[in-house]
Amino acid sequence: MVDRAIPMAVAAPPGRLFLGHPPGLAFLAFTEAWERFSFYGMRALLVLYLAQELLLPGHIENVAGMDAYRSALESVVGPLSTQALASQTFGLYAGLVYFTPVFGGLIADRWLGARTTVLIGIALMTAGHFFMAFEWAVLLALLLLILGSGCLKGNIAAQVGHLYPREDESRRSRGFTLFSTGINIGAFLGPLVCGLLAQVYGWHVGFATAGVCMLFAAAIYLAGLKHFAPEPTRGRQRVVHAALTGPEWQVIALIGVVLMFGLTQTLAYDQMFNVGLIWISERVALGTPLGSVPEAWFAAEDALVSVLVVPVLIAVWGWQARRGGEPGDLGKIAIGGVLQAMASGIFALGELFAGDGPVPIGFPVAAFICSGTGFMYMWPTTLALVSRRSPAKTVALMMALAYMTGFVSGLVTGYIGGTYEAQPPVQFWAWQAVLAISGSVLIWLLGPLLRRRMDRLEAETDSVLPAA
Repeated sequence: MVDRAIPMAVAAPPGRLFLGHPPGLAFLAFTEAWERFSFYGMRALLVLYLAQELLLPGHIENVAGMDAYRSALESVVGPLSTQALASQTFGLYAGLVYFTPVFGGLIADRWLGARTTVLIGIALMTAGHFFMAFEWAVLLALLLLILGSGCLKGNIAAQVGHLYPREDESRRSRGFTLFSTGINIGAFLGPLVCGLLAQVYGWHVGFATAGVCMLFAAAIYLAGLKHFAPEPTRGRQRVVHAALTGPEWQVIALIGVVLMFGLTQTLAYDQMFNVGLIWISERVALGTPLGSVPEAWFAAEDALVSVLVVPVLIAVWGWQARRGGEPGDLGKIAIGGVLQAMASGIFALGELFAGDGPVPIGFPVAAFICSGTGFMYMWPTTLALVSRRSPAKTVALMMALAYMTGFVSGLVTGYIGGTYEAQPPVQFWAWQAVLAISGSVLIWLLGPLLRRRMDRLEAETDSVLPAA
């Protein structure tokens, strides 16, 4: 029997639509906005805090478990300077928060359900953010944040997908774009507020602020429970999941190919928040007539662009759709890779322009405009594609696997970041640009074949589904 336990749509009450979408989208988007406020506010501070304070003599000795952690890390990658240790630690954290959602998806699909799992994630992340305010507890805090993120990430996104019929590709894609707007509102305000508070009052105030915001996320999520799609019965009464069919396994494999192509952009994108912030602090003239710009604010700029560009993209895509020329999912992902290549290339151009002097602030400003726009072409579209194409019985797990690209990216960018000091910065950023555009080239070459094959497999699967 084919499993239909996971609902693919929920009817919104008349007159209660949110910008033309089910009302549950609003609660999920605002929950994610507050959670991302805390996550990105903390992330914008992390690599700078590690490199400029915590890993320096007089502080590193206070961190519980640091000796064992550093020894284990250096046994794999070799001796690490302060900058390299900061980049590696940031990369491990940034990667692992995208690895644990696989287990969060399994827990939600098989046992607890998405709602309970998300609430556990919020509790763990709240504790983790508050522990970041104490030097001795930083490694413990990062562990709690990693585990909490695993419970929350994929399950929130999966609940968005459940609000739409599978065949409604266009509205689903726009729904995920609005959901990502909530993410980026939080991602803008988090670095802006936490970065300013950290500069004025100290690192620990910035970290504690991130913890407070998780409490707002919990309140909004609880308020929206009645608007989410119903979950299958769990425990002894839960529906038994049928084995995946051959066509379903092939669809999963093809989704994996698309995720690998998109990974090249993710690698270059994530590096801008690792070595990129260190590069800005070392090479960019940050002084203005109003004072020095906090490095963390560039992370906020990326998110602000991602918010402001949404109405533009929706208008452009609507105009293209009316003329039959809107890019498909794969086309939008490829365009995102080109824009990210431009962002990394602008860093390299800034080095060439400045020579031995400081890089003008306009270069990173322009780079983050490109990266923010590229993100909105690529990531919401990727989530929409995975949500729509995945077999119904595996949606939460497949959404978690989409986030696994962030795990791979975190590990790889951490390792690459450790090589930054060994090469000219212009060379480092030029290679990031090449990396970003390589996936786009592969999509343009193989994308039509991939789409036709997925359409054919989807038709084969639908032809054997029993009547609901």
